[in-house]
Amino acid sequence: MKLAIGNDHVAIELKMAIKSYLEEKGIEVLDVGTNSPERFDYPISGIKVGQLVAEGQADGGVLICGTGVGISIAANKVKGVRACVCSEPYSASMSKRHNNSNIIAFGSKVVGVELAKMIVDAWLGAEYEGGRHQARLDMIARIEE
Repeated sequence: MKLAIGNDHVAIELKMAIKSYLEEKGIEVLDVGTNSPERFDYPISGIKVGQLVAEGQADGGVLICGTGVGISIAANKVKGVRACVCSEPYSASMSKRHNNSNIIAFGSKVVGVELAKMIVDAWLGAEYEGGRHQARLDMIARIEE
């Protein structure tokens, strides 16, 4: 499995912790975020991760900014991206099970390292259920067109 990860200047420490955590699990990580404390606008990483996922160069993505909101909004502008901000494991699991999310996002000012790991694990461990949920995803896809 290959995941893309992106962040802004506020989320460097949490990004590094999650990147290491994923690599310890044997997941290849494409880091397109910043490692500099200098101001870095989150849409840059959001779009890069979104493009990598939408183009199939990554199986999914992880985005981190102060809240997770702004960076996920940027990623969701890429056709085919379903980025969800989750601050706890249940929403992370459901985002994959019902919405087939392909990017998870959270905020470095909202969750700590251990909770972020639980969110990532819940998301990675969930599988899309399809069925009645597919009609809704088809509706979303038509909106993108």
